[in-house]
Amino acid sequence: MAVKGALKPKSKLNAATLNFSFGDYKIMTNGAGISTLRAPGHVQTFDQLFTDLKLNAYASYMLDLVDHAFVEYEDVGESFTLVRTSLQLLNQTVNPEAVLALFELQMLPIFGVGPQLRECIICGKQQGKFDYSIDLGGVICSDHFNQVPTRLHLSPKAVGLMRTLGLIKIVQLGQISVSAALLREVLNALDRIYRQTLDLNLKTKTFIDSMHFW
Repeated sequence: MAVKGALKPKSKLNAATLNFSFGDYKIMTNGAGISTLRAPGHVQTFDQLFTDLKLNAYASYMLDLVDHAFVEYEDVGESFTLVRTSLQLLNQTVNPEAVLALFELQMLPIFGVGPQLRECIICGKQQGKFDYSIDLGGVICSDHFNQVPTRLHLSPKAVGLMRTLGLIKIVQLGQISVSAALLREVLNALDRIYRQTLDLNLKTKTFIDSMHFW
């Protein structure tokens, strides 16, 4: 899409086309070729994401995931709420690692590899001690630990947090209080899940890894 005049100092289109912003956008299109942005409205920008390196890195990675999960012009549907609210929470610096973990977990179904988190993927048990199996694609209860040698050997609390973050709505995230150590365990597990399940190789994720934010 073309945005004519956006680089001019006094252009109203300048702020509307900044990274990490959203609003109502009217475009001119004839169904072929390049569309033109005409009238942006109600544009909101997330200023904190520009000034904080870690928040900027997380937001860039999250939007990179979205870019790879959907094809161009595809309706993102309810996922828009997940993206917008995640950026809002990051901008408010509301437990950034928890936001990132929830986002990664809830993006997996969009990629077509959604994990089974509600119950044991082998027997359907919903209560008790659980671990996670990448090979099976979900949680397994302690009754089957000996049958799955490739399970991740996560702590019960880490698996419990994964189940919670994977199943709640993003707007409920502020109600969760969790230690940094537990979030690191979950994020490291998600790294393994993404590496072994999806072949993405995103530069935004490489940057996060190089900075050792967690």
